[in-house]
Amino acid sequence: MTTAIERVRRELEKYEHPLFTFSAREKGESVEVIIDFRDLRMKGELGLHTYYFEMHPRDLDHPQFEWTFQRQIYDCVHDYIVEMFIRTPQERTP
Repeated sequence: MTTAIERVRRELEKYEHPLFTFSAREKGESVEVIIDFRDLRMKGELGLHTYYFEMHPRDLDHPQFEWTFQRQIYDCVHDYIVEMFIRTPQERTP
């Protein structure tokens, strides 16, 4: 029987990105997925953070896990990129 963490890690092996690395760790009954900027030196210079999201048991047991996982990881990569903006039109300047 495959554990939740093994299932997520096996799914993550299908993804490769030139800017980000993907990993996972157990977090209680959930699995925490970690998205990190690949170049750690640049990450520090740019002041970037690491992005985390949780896959809950209901997500891990979903019959369409592979598709829901793909949607989740794409949404989170998008959110992570948006969080990297230094300035936006919505920013209020004093």
